[in-house]
Amino acid sequence: MLRFHFTAEDLARTRVAASPHPLWEIACSLHRFQTRSGRWKYADWYERACGNLEEAGLAQPVRTMLLPLFPRARYFADFLTPFEGVDGLEPALEAILATPDGQVNHEMARAARASRVPSWTSRVAEKPLRGDLVNLLRAYHRTVIAPHEEDIQETFQAERARHARNMLAEGTAGLLAGLSPAVRWRHPVLEVPDYPDENDVRLNGRGLLLIPSYFCWKSPIALADPGLPPVLVYSVHHVLTAACPQNEAALNALLGRTRAVILRAAVTGVTTSEAARRAGVSSGTATHHTTALRDSGLITTHRNANSALHTLTTLGAALLGRGAGTMTAGRGAPSGEAEGRSVDSVYDCGS
Repeated sequence: MLRFHFTAEDLARTRVAASPHPLWEIACSLHRFQTRSGRWKYADWYERACGNLEEAGLAQPVRTMLLPLFPRARYFADFLTPFEGVDGLEPALEAILATPDGQVNHEMARAARASRVPSWTSRVAEKPLRGDLVNLLRAYHRTVIAPHEEDIQETFQAERARHARNMLAEGTAGLLAGLSPAVRWRHPVLEVPDYPDENDVRLNGRGLLLIPSYFCWKSPIALADPGLPPVLVYSVHHVLTAACPQNEAALNALLGRTRAVILRAAVTGVTTSEAARRAGVSSGTATHHTTALRDSGLITTHRNANSALHTLTTLGAALLGRGAGTMTAGRGAPSGEAEGRSVDSVYDCGS
């Protein structure tokens, strides 16, 4: 189990990342290539990503260089997901280049003890090899992550909006209590019950940065070194997200486009004005449609002063999505899942 121990100062300094962390998205997307678990969720992305990697001539470099450095295992090097990524891709890549050689060597030695890695990984501290790594990470992001940026941002911002509502209603405790089914808030400790290692992180006034991730699936991830700025990366897919294209068309045909848009927006909770903006209609028209959806049992409405928040009912969720699983926790490979498995048995881009 992973436990974060909070003080009053930590609660005051806990925050949600303002934008997706590019290196964590790279890391978690590379994990998607190493398992078939959850691949249904990313099926369209996976197919496009493989095609883009092959077209760009990157399928083999990803196999031989990136997958060994970002194994879906209990440990991979902390320096590969630097805190500077909160400011964007280039600051993160610069931080990787600037990491002291001793730290790189120490972390890569630990990675070699944790899972099977090629012998060349012991030389990652060498500047030419690290330069090649940074160039490949930049090319991978451009080829695999950037084309999907609109979906990533939309999902990420919906998650931030959900947290904002929890914060306004119940403060930081409400934010932490509603974070994810994979974590548990028991004041003053945030627990990840199914984490594969026993670890207690005492925040000691540093606070905690919560990083929602589009490509993280099921297993929340934290940095291994408790001395680094504390972060918790977790999946945004603990709630239903937009339907796949064919289901979207069917839903539009069933409800009409405007009501379908509003119903999908209610996944994370939506006010009437937000629903109107999403659907491109007036507030009066949005009110008409939310009334119809509520009368049909697809949404429920919570009123507070002059504001109305619309959320899905069980029936609405069933109409929108099928098979949205609950989350389990753990860093890298979940407890009980084989580690060190050959990526060639799963990674099939360029094969």
